Amino acid sequence: MRAEAQAHVDKINDALALLRRFLDWDRALRRLDELNARVEDQSLWNDPKAAQEVMRERRRLDEAITATRAIERELADTAELIEMADAEGDAEMADEGTQSLAQLAERAEQDKVKALLSGEADVNDTYVEINSGAGGTESQDWAGMLQRMYTRWAERNGMKVELVDYHAGEQAGIKSATLLLKGENAYGYAKTESGVHRLVRISPYDSAARRHTSFSSVWVYPVIDDDIQVEINESDLRIDTYRASGAGGQHINTTDSAVRITHLPTGIVVQCQNQRSQHKNKAEAYNQLRARLYERELAEREAAANAQNATKTDIGWGHQIRSYVLQPYQLVKDLRTGVTSTAPSDVLDGALTPFMAAALSQRVTGESVEVEDVD
Repeated sequence: MRAEAQAHVDKINDALALLRRFLDWDRALRRLDELNARVEDQSLWNDPKAAQEVMRERRRLDEAITATRAIERELADTAELIEMADAEGDAEMADEGTQSLAQLAERAEQDKVKALLSGEADVNDTYVEINSGAGGTESQDWAGMLQRMYTRWAERNGMKVELVDYHAGEQAGIKSATLLLKGENAYGYAKTESGVHRLVRISPYDSAARRHTSFSSVWVYPVIDDDIQVEINESDLRIDTYRASGAGGQHINTTDSAVRITHLPTGIVVQCQNQRSQHKNKAEAYNQLRARLYERELAEREAAANAQNATKTDIGWGHQIRSYVLQPYQLVKDLRTGVTSTAPSDVLDGALTPFMAAALSQRVTGESVEVEDVD
């Protein structure tokens, strides 16, 4: 088999192996049989909420198993076709088979990512909190670029974006901002973006045109509904009000409508100023706090399972998860997975899914990659 076709075959087999490993194939087949039997039992619907959970699990497993089997069949058929074409010297048929393999590899990657998005809160909407690091205007401008990047990624994937909190930079960009992304699997994808992001470029604010390195942090946590119980003691909260700093009209800028809530046991701070009403801002900030505490619990569970601690780090050198180099060359490099892009402009315009997919896969395999940062 020609090298190009073999490369596609290897990529498809890698995706299939990860899918089977993630699903725990034999256990998944047994579980699907159990769920099918439960669905046929009419008494299941005596508890509508439990029935819906069973149906969701059944649908997810059935879709993943069916997709995996379909890809395996098509891979075997197409590989056999190419081998036959090579044996008969039919270059046109071999080319068609190779093209089919390329399309199948792309589909396998999509199905793999879809299957990986089965975490407890992956289907939920999500908050994306962005904070500039040390460095004044440079870092604040970089934080503003990240805000636009995640907004564009969400829009490209059919999600709605709301600006929950915003603190403008002194000259450009932002000091901090919190976005609310609404769409299917918003948290499942975006959760891989938590960490420090590093930018290297010729500064537009430096008259000497020197190269600068800037850092900003991203923190992602899921929106949770009332069905998820998060206990919060009022005595553990410090609630402050202040005057909103962003655009919003005369009223929002002349009253103490913005709200900041500090959870004293954990040090978590959330704030909201996008509503005119202090009451509404307080309610939204409280929802953010519940979401942050829930995300903290999820991170602790994952840390226990993987024997790794996924906690917030300093916004600076040595803690970055991804580097974006704009000068003297063009490169974006993920320091966890090794995935790169030579089109930073596309990445900054929202082309993030390949980075997210690789990070999701790594969470399943647990395999660390030795990746050197770029200069």
